[in-house]
Amino acid sequence: MTTHTSAYKKSSFGPAFLFLNKERREALAVYYAFCRLMDDIADEPNVSNRKEQLYFWQEEIARVYANQAKTDLGKQLTKLVKDFDISQDRFLWLIEGMQADIQGRTYKTFEELEWYLWRVAGIVGLATLDILGIKGEKAVHLAQSLGFAVQLTNIVRDVWEDADLGRVYLPEDLLAAHSLSREDVLSKKQADSLALVLQDLAEKSKLFYKQAEQILRTLPKRKVIACYVMGFVYRQNLAKIEKTHFQFAKAIKLSKLEKFKYSLYALFNPSFTD
Repeated sequence: MTTHTSAYKKSSFGPAFLFLNKERREALAVYYAFCRLMDDIADEPNVSNRKEQLYFWQEEIARVYANQAKTDLGKQLTKLVKDFDISQDRFLWLIEGMQADIQGRTYKTFEELEWYLWRVAGIVGLATLDILGIKGEKAVHLAQSLGFAVQLTNIVRDVWEDADLGRVYLPEDLLAAHSLSREDVLSKKQADSLALVLQDLAEKSKLFYKQAEQILRTLPKRKVIACYVMGFVYRQNLAKIEKTHFQFAKAIKLSKLEKFKYSLYALFNPSFTD
């Protein structure tokens, strides 16, 4: 627990979690440690046997729910799921998303991309809200809107890094509408046309941010302040990308200082559009 909690406290979003009690902070640390591990298995270049490792974790999650976990992290997850009544899909869907990454899955339409967005972002949002004490229909809508907004921002920001990994998350019909193909993205051709594709996705992301803010305003601020901070910081990252007119050679990211500044700002001005 100590290692995960320590890493979590070093997060740029640290100020958002000062409002949570120790139990919730440590629970989030454990869940995010699981998310980070799955992400590393799918993405880190020095990882071998990716499919086997993800399959192991599918089996380990089954053992978590049978109170038979083998790993230290699994044992911590066992306590987590009992304390916060977290369902198994919060883990298995994320693993499915990582499997899609290593399989090189492509998405013909935005509707197909939504399958992936749910598995790498929406489901993480639902688990987070479970821990924050927000459940029910509003939790589902908030996890979708804020999760999709953040993940679409990531897809726009990381388009070239993903291409280096042989991955293209941009819907094929959107590419075709701008006379582009998946191969054009992988070969980093026609930057002007690609900028229009990224702009279209950014507009979708902004709509999801607005939806998330509308839902957040109906929930107790004390419980969801971390969501406000996360949304505001990622929205500012998207704004920084927009200033390049979507013409950039490497990922446009916020500095640690910018993240910290925006986190503090969002605590007192919780609006994604201010």
